[in-house]
Amino acid sequence: MLWRATVGVAEGRMTLGDLVMINAFMIQLYIPLNFLGVLYREIKQSLTDLDKMFTLMEKEREIADRPDASPLPLSADSTVRFDHVHFAYESTRPILHDVSFEIPAGKTVAVVGPSGSGKSTLARLLYRFYDVQQGRITIAGQDVRDVTQSSVRQAIGIVPQDTVLFNDTVEYNIAYGRPGATRAEVEEAARAARIHDFIASTPKGYHTMVGERGLKLSGGEKQRVAIARTLLKDPPILIFDEATSALDSANERAIQSELKSVAKNKTALVIAHRLSTVVDAHQILVMEAGRIIERGTHQELLALGGRYADMWALQQSAEGEQFTEVMGMEP
Repeated sequence: MLWRATVGVAEGRMTLGDLVMINAFMIQLYIPLNFLGVLYREIKQSLTDLDKMFTLMEKEREIADRPDASPLPLSADSTVRFDHVHFAYESTRPILHDVSFEIPAGKTVAVVGPSGSGKSTLARLLYRFYDVQQGRITIAGQDVRDVTQSSVRQAIGIVPQDTVLFNDTVEYNIAYGRPGATRAEVEEAARAARIHDFIASTPKGYHTMVGERGLKLSGGEKQRVAIARTLLKDPPILIFDEATSALDSANERAIQSELKSVAKNKTALVIAHRLSTVVDAHQILVMEAGRIIERGTHQELLALGGRYADMWALQQSAEGEQFTEVMGMEP
């Protein structure tokens, strides 16, 4: 049949049936060839990815456990201490200069200061993304360099400024704080973070997809998921790294009360830009150019009349002007 159709085309007497037959033949030929092309591209991309993976695996880790490192022994004492810490990402640009302070077990210490003063570096060092060049950081009296990284990170929960969410369900993202947690435990953490009612109101509940990096959630909802994740992990040490700086004032106040509840009876390091979020801290450290220039409670620092008092007055003035603009009133 195909031969007759081909002859008909050659002799100029092609019919509709011949066209249909030739078209069917071309489709049968094209689809396998197209599949082979897709398969070739997939194999080529996979080989490229494998090459990158092996190249990465061959690189030496900058921060590695010592051969004799043991797990961090956490008992009732979860005191964190920075002891004369010096640190630089590059030798030509020091970040921290002789930083010393203590966070007693069950207390909250806040760190404030301008951008670039070294606040977030404290959290990175405590979580052991980097090791200090001079001095030491201890948890429960143990130098973090003498214990395993996994045990240090298991003892710490972080609520970051930019919450990392996966393109999966709300339940999966909360349970990421403690893999293997039951549905009941996930819901209990969500209730404590005051996000359960929102999740329950959605059509798919805890099976609701959050989108890439949580794009389907608002800023406040993402922060509550991060809080629920940390509550589920239930670590003895907490780090709040400017956890509310990207939120509006109304959401910030709501989130702040939840963070305060989360930090109760836990050792907490709060890194903040807005001073109104740290007024209840047991101690406030004011950093500038990698040094602690003031320390004390909110009232003590205001009475001191130094850098903190200036920052407080400036922020209060800025918030007052913003409120005036929003209300449409003359300043």
